[in-house]
Amino acid sequence: MFRLAEQFFKDLGLPEMTTDFWKTSLFVKPTDNRRVVCHASAWDFLDNDDFRIKMCTDLTMDDLITIHHEMGHTEYQMLYKDQPLPFRDGANPGFHEAVGDVMSLSVSTPKHLHKIGLLDNITDDKEFDINFLMKQGLGKVGFLPFGYMIDQWRWSVYRGDTPPSDYNYKWWQLRCKYQGVSPPVPRTDDDFDPGAKYHIPADVPYIRYFVSYIIQFQFHRALCKEAGHTGPLHKCDIGGSKAAGTKLRNMLELGSSKPWPEAMELMTGQRSMSAEALMEYFQPLTDWLQEQNKGHPVGWKEACPEGSLLRDGDRGANTGTRRATAAVTLMILSVLSSLSLLSA
Repeated sequence: MFRLAEQFFKDLGLPEMTTDFWKTSLFVKPTDNRRVVCHASAWDFLDNDDFRIKMCTDLTMDDLITIHHEMGHTEYQMLYKDQPLPFRDGANPGFHEAVGDVMSLSVSTPKHLHKIGLLDNITDDKEFDINFLMKQGLGKVGFLPFGYMIDQWRWSVYRGDTPPSDYNYKWWQLRCKYQGVSPPVPRTDDDFDPGAKYHIPADVPYIRYFVSYIIQFQFHRALCKEAGHTGPLHKCDIGGSKAAGTKLRNMLELGSSKPWPEAMELMTGQRSMSAEALMEYFQPLTDWLQEQNKGHPVGWKEACPEGSLLRDGDRGANTGTRRATAAVTLMILSVLSSLSLLSA
């Protein structure tokens, strides 16, 4: 799986992994007594040669995509390694996360999966397209409100706006507001649900992922254009395009030596973050969802259902709650409708 990902980058004209990468990376969970953090990550040891990935890989499609994502970090690290040390980083943290995901947008296409032998047949009909876009939407669109609210919670804690007694209360307030999701059972201030998300106890800033889920589509559209792709954006596979690889390389080599709007402009011709390319990618799904849900209300009430969040004085006041999860199609449609404001 890692060799397959490396070949994708090599076909773009980007560097192959170093000899030490294959010797020192951790690809599977150790079978001895060593304890490791299995959360996938890419590491740059800043000696211009030692780059590693740490990951407990399973034979799944999700992990194949994750490998491309992590190797995207490694490619970025290898290409800015000749910059002075302060500039050996992404143009902004969202750039680093977006680079690997840009590759995944191509790798996950039916066209590419067919090319590498993981999909037997592909058809050119609307149902096939909608199924693919719905799967992509569940991962990309469904993530956006969650990616946004994580650091809204964190920043409110760091500012002192949210005291420890309200940590869990604030968490669910944001989830209800931005995701339309409420707890399936009542939660109290004795609970700490934020801690279930790796990036909270590990103190990893999260807004980078929200940014990356927007700008990766800007990068994807620019690279597809460079590769000569015509047709719907969601069908583009840049695999094998040296022209797209050169455009990507030119941006990655900058590291953080230029302000991120300049790096963005070099890649896309735009100097700001925009949801326009994301909206273009999902336009066929948006049209289909609007037709399927005609006459149905889109969205949800921002407040959590009564009785789902209990404070000290409320304990025992309510013995149950209801699940207030928006229907998947309506959730995706609602988020896409909101994103139209960003694409204006």
